[in-house]
Amino acid sequence: MGLGAGDRRLAKVIPAVLLAFAAAVPAEAPLPGMPPVLDPNDIYAADRPGLLSSVVRGFVSRVYVPNTESNTVDVIDPAAYKVIDHFRVGRLPQHVTPSWDLKTLYVLNDKGNSLTKIDPWTGAVRGTVRVRDPYNMYFTPDGKFAIVVAEQRERLEFYDAQTWKLSNQLWMNCKGIDHMDFSADGRYLIASCEFGEAVVKVDVAQQKLLGKLPVQPPGMPQDVKTSPDGKVFYVADMHANGVHLIDGDAFQQIGFLPTGKGAHGLYVSRDSRLMYVSNREEGSISRIDLRARKVMDKWTLPGGGSPDMGGVSADGKVLWLSGRYNSEVYAIDTSNGHLLARIPVGHGPHGLCVYPQPGRYSLGHTGVFR
Repeated sequence: MGLGAGDRRLAKVIPAVLLAFAAAVPAEAPLPGMPPVLDPNDIYAADRPGLLSSVVRGFVSRVYVPNTESNTVDVIDPAAYKVIDHFRVGRLPQHVTPSWDLKTLYVLNDKGNSLTKIDPWTGAVRGTVRVRDPYNMYFTPDGKFAIVVAEQRERLEFYDAQTWKLSNQLWMNCKGIDHMDFSADGRYLIASCEFGEAVVKVDVAQQKLLGKLPVQPPGMPQDVKTSPDGKVFYVADMHANGVHLIDGDAFQQIGFLPTGKGAHGLYVSRDSRLMYVSNREEGSISRIDLRARKVMDKWTLPGGGSPDMGGVSADGKVLWLSGRYNSEVYAIDTSNGHLLARIPVGHGPHGLCVYPQPGRYSLGHTGVFR
């Protein structure tokens, strides 16, 4: 199942919180088949340092970097801060996405209309899967479907996660359908419309569009991340230069936080207290206090850069981000914002994946774990 049932630490956590979880669940039950939330106040409780699932515990730690303009993937040894492998994939690789069961990594070859499968145990390529326009990809919280984000075609396409048979195509009427995240109960998702100045809400079980919400100030919505308590969806916006706050249940905007020029990627710290925001157009990273819903401070990369997509190391000590316009990857100390390394890679590095990471299952993108 890929949920690390043998992990003793996770097993000890579950009984202690099941009663609290049951008491906190709203009238509508969670999505059937979704693993129970460990802590009703923190959907990322399984993402603490060291809580590696038994599925991934033997994997060697690597950073996989898709280079969109080079049609290649660079593999970085995070301990040595250097590229140790390099291979070609399909046209315009955008993101590297862990499967729901944690056993496979997929390189999303957007213009190649394919997914390149990587075995994270060995780092070897294990074939391809044919899908159309895979700009981004996520998995439903029950693990049944892979959701291919066909950005150019304005569709979310639901594939059986085991057979890769297409089950449903959902037209969004939303230009540039882009990134998404799921509600705490898994019942719905909220996705950004990069060129539509809006976000959309989709019923996961019924696979149908529930609504569309313009964002204010208007801009170019990008990455989406659910708050630990599940009450707010944070949406980065490159043109508004900040982060929109969306009440997912009510589906209304409740705030906006200016962060920096070109706000793009969103990453939650291992203790669930902070969110890192990559400001791509000004070479900086802002930190948001998730409890206070306020920007704490900003780190600026020395010598500039274009921090884009990435992830947090398994121990939470390093934030890894691709340098989209600079053909490089940044390793940043999460304790003080110090730049630990600037690593040359191919052209147009985008959605890099730090792997393995803590968590019981993957919701996709470059690694959203719960």
